[in-house]
Amino acid sequence: MTAARILLIDDEAIALANLGHVLRREGYEVTACRDGTAAMEALAQADYDLVLTDLKMPGLDGMEVLRRVRVEHPDVPVIMITGHATLDSAVEAMKAGAFHYLAKPFRLAEAREVVRAALEFARVKRENRELKLRVEQLKNPHAIITQDLAMQRLLETARRVAGTDSNVVIHGESGTGKELLARYIHQHSRRAQGPFIAFNCGALSEDLAAAELFGHEKGAFTGAQARRKGLIEAADGGTLFLDEVAELPLTVQVKLLRVLQEREVLRVGAVAPVKVDVRVLAASNRDLQQAVEAGRMRADLYFRLNVVTLTLPPLRERRDDIPLLAYYLLRKFAVTMDRPVKEISSEAMQRLTDYDYPGNVRELSNFIERAVALAEGEVLDVRHLPQHLGRLTVRVFTPPLAATPKTLEEQEREHILQALQAARGNRSEAARMLGIDRVSLWRKLKKYGLYDK
Repeated sequence: MTAARILLIDDEAIALANLGHVLRREGYEVTACRDGTAAMEALAQADYDLVLTDLKMPGLDGMEVLRRVRVEHPDVPVIMITGHATLDSAVEAMKAGAFHYLAKPFRLAEAREVVRAALEFARVKRENRELKLRVEQLKNPHAIITQDLAMQRLLETARRVAGTDSNVVIHGESGTGKELLARYIHQHSRRAQGPFIAFNCGALSEDLAAAELFGHEKGAFTGAQARRKGLIEAADGGTLFLDEVAELPLTVQVKLLRVLQEREVLRVGAVAPVKVDVRVLAASNRDLQQAVEAGRMRADLYFRLNVVTLTLPPLRERRDDIPLLAYYLLRKFAVTMDRPVKEISSEAMQRLTDYDYPGNVRELSNFIERAVALAEGEVLDVRHLPQHLGRLTVRVFTPPLAATPKTLEEQEREHILQALQAARGNRSEAARMLGIDRVSLWRKLKKYGLYDK
């Protein structure tokens, strides 16, 4: 189990050293700061489970630290410590959200008990939040998980388009989540309470595709023993999603075009059409314009469908999302399989993020589902991943040759810059590559004037 991380703040060096020593003997990982400003910078650079802060300090005092932690890190409990114990300051601290209030001189046994209680409170709160998240995820299995800026902009566009009734073409490689994006548009549209019907247009004969989409009358063909509504009618009042739309036979494309133009559907074998109110979202992993030029898709249908085009990026172009998606999928499969897996080892995560995913999110999902099924304990490790992910890409940082020898500090600065570049500016990843924690990296960035790089 990972040791709890505690941020300790006190402007008195002796008090800081003594309490830090006591907490470290209890097995906690302690970071000590002499003032509130340095403490807030440390909180911005690393995750902490608990903050203990003195009340009276020059500059940013304990009350201001408490207020800022409650806003910026609401899940981190704060214990106030002061040698100026008054009822007023205790009440003010508790009203501002402090977990507890310790007055100097305090008994070490009391401090240990309060720290344990605060950490247990934070653990229960975190587990409750995660449980709630799991329940919400199970309620909404179609959530789009991303922190990638390009994907966030795409979702903003999708939300704007969702408010209209315009037809949309979704383009993207196989496994990028085209149906998921279509459901997202449906859920944000005025049709959200109506049906969402998905149909894969590939590998169907002309007759079968027509019967599936348009329905048929009794006796329309051999085996049609009763009238049957098609998927277009089933989607009335909602959304019809046509995946791989260019695979539809050309004769069926003609009938679909009539549906879009006239807002009515003619069942196979019927005489009179039926009015329908359907929004169509189409998708393809191919360039539909090229399909038109090759004669596989009617140009008039293409222009009717292609009012707005949304292009999903492949997973290899949104690598920052891989850890986020991996943990989302881990929790999802751990719940559905009733497995105890909670964490992904750093080496396993590195191999997941280094892979290029020709199968995109669908392939990542397959990896995580397999790993959760194979994992014995709480940690998903390298041995649970497929063998072709078994060779880790090693990044080697080689300082450029210089005409004169460089100092150790100059070499270290270049080493850090190269790590940041390789990590695409991700400081947590750069710290991991360099073999140091994030607070140490932050200090070196400040030292070498790289903090704003």
